[in-house]
Amino acid sequence: MLTPQNNQTEIMRRESDYTPPRSLSHWMIGRPLSTADAPHQTIGKAVGLAVFASDALSSTAYATQEILGVLAAAGTIAFGYVFPISLAIVVLLAIVTISYQQTIHAYPGGGGAYIVARDNLGELPAQMAGAALLTDYILTVAVSVSSGVAQIVSAYPNIEPYRVEIAIGAVLLIMLINLRGVKESGVAFAIPTYFFIVMMFITVGIGLFRALSGTLGTVVNPPELDIMHSVTGISAFLILHAFANGTTALTGVEAISNGITAFNEPRSRNAGITLIWMSLILGALFLGISHLTGQIGAVYSEEETIISQLARTVFNGRGLPYLAAIWGTTVILIMAANTAFADFPRLGALAASDGFLPRQLTFRGSRLVYSNGIITLSIIASLLIIAFKANVTLLIPLYAIGVFLSFSLSQFGMALRWRKIGGLKEGEEVFERGSVLRPDDKWKSKMLINGFGALCTVVVMFVFAITKFREGAWIVLILTPLLVMLFFSIHRHYTSLAHSLSLEKFDGLPARQTRHRVILPISGVHQGALEALRYARLLSDDVTAVHISLDPDETEKVQKKWLAWGEGTRLVILDSPYRLFVEPLLEYLKEIIENRQPNETITVVVPQFMPSKRWHNLLHMQTANVLRSELLNKHGVVVTDVPYHVHEKHIAHQE
Repeated sequence: MLTPQNNQTEIMRRESDYTPPRSLSHWMIGRPLSTADAPHQTIGKAVGLAVFASDALSSTAYATQEILGVLAAAGTIAFGYVFPISLAIVVLLAIVTISYQQTIHAYPGGGGAYIVARDNLGELPAQMAGAALLTDYILTVAVSVSSGVAQIVSAYPNIEPYRVEIAIGAVLLIMLINLRGVKESGVAFAIPTYFFIVMMFITVGIGLFRALSGTLGTVVNPPELDIMHSVTGISAFLILHAFANGTTALTGVEAISNGITAFNEPRSRNAGITLIWMSLILGALFLGISHLTGQIGAVYSEEETIISQLARTVFNGRGLPYLAAIWGTTVILIMAANTAFADFPRLGALAASDGFLPRQLTFRGSRLVYSNGIITLSIIASLLIIAFKANVTLLIPLYAIGVFLSFSLSQFGMALRWRKIGGLKEGEEVFERGSVLRPDDKWKSKMLINGFGALCTVVVMFVFAITKFREGAWIVLILTPLLVMLFFSIHRHYTSLAHSLSLEKFDGLPARQTRHRVILPISGVHQGALEALRYARLLSDDVTAVHISLDPDETEKVQKKWLAWGEGTRLVILDSPYRLFVEPLLEYLKEIIENRQPNETITVVVPQFMPSKRWHNLLHMQTANVLRSELLNKHGVVVTDVPYHVHEKHIAHQE
């Protein structure tokens, strides 16, 4: 191995004075932020609730409806099970919340299930968690926006034919807002989030009061009950199926643990408090809506949502309070996608920094957000919306199973972490990539909490996979392993590349080349070709110009001009009877490479015409680009571009 020498190499460091000029992107997403502004882009608990909890809170708008959709197969008599099933889901919510509270304080750097699984279970479980979460975030955008559009369609049935277009427009709007940065997007989404919370508590509160006073009544002119397939009697499978559908209410609970770094200091404390707020609000609204659904006799229908039926019953019609509740629900459902936009880019950047996703996802844009991740999420979610026609019922079977897989891996990982802590001696510390292990007297109780949480989420995951398998869950069960295989394939590429570029076993460069041969392809003799010739002669005295002859008359002109302007440089003319330009040149270079002398460097200097306007490129053959792309794949050849800029004023002056 080569040992670096202590030489007199000068290393200078200075800060660039370049400031990005104002452009259209500044108007759309705001002025660029300096890296030094990053600490000022964090958010507090109130805004954090809007950014990271909108997904979980919005699920109250469709979780009850999804339970009803399954129970409808046994008839309206089965609707009496809605509240008990909802109660069981809230108990599960409490278990998951307590488990994730421990995760937040154990891993203040964020990362959630991915980091926990990586540090405690290994790379394979980590990539399984990553694949499950990334898939879930994509589905969160598709499901939330589609559900929001469904609320609008309930209030304005005439726009039903445009639901896909409206949904895609909403995705693009959220993408633009998120490209402005976490702080600005959080403030923008805080108002609609809190408006929804207030309107839902007013709706549920008035509904409960009227139910207790006996003045609530039932749904007037209920929509037609939609039954996709009927069953005889209420079975355990039906109840489990309904429970699995209702667990979509838990999607988004893990979001805060993934985005801890977005909070103000103390990060873990603020994130933990926000998680408790979110769970309390979610549990209260979910139980309230499920209870009132039974009280008013609401039915499952694609034509009108449960929230719409509840609001018009509570507020006696479609007046202003009804519209406020519907629009509040619509906006929060669409804004719920913001949770995915906050977490998908962060998780993608984490996996990319570990070498399991393309490095481009680690890039922070002008507003200090992972802009490539945001744009990627928007594109994939929009394609899903188009494929499933913005239909929530078709998308739901793909949803949630990935969430519970990540829940399970996270909780198992945390249980193992507490076990490792139990084996530490007093005062001993063990540093891991995501956290620091220190002795904890309560490690046993914490291990039991996470272990019990893992057991519960595993059971729910299997229930979901079995009951929803035929409806589409099989897609996720196949997609997740395929994604994991893709992640490891990407990782192998980066590992192999790093090994190839490593200096650890590098013995230094070979002796300095003593001979330099330059090849100059020319299509004609003009100022651009002569500029390239001048540069080539600066590199070496051994320069060979090469012209591919496609037309004998044109070739004769080239010869005459070269004799006049070529400064005595050798010209090789390659006849091309099949009118090919690149292939004969490559064949010629192949002969030179095979017969080159030891310590000889071969450089191909490519003249490239650069027009004054970009659209002018459409008027030219772009042969230089084709040639360069082919030459870059040739071993042992250095390719150098010599641009020749042509300006309109220069042309006019010559004329």
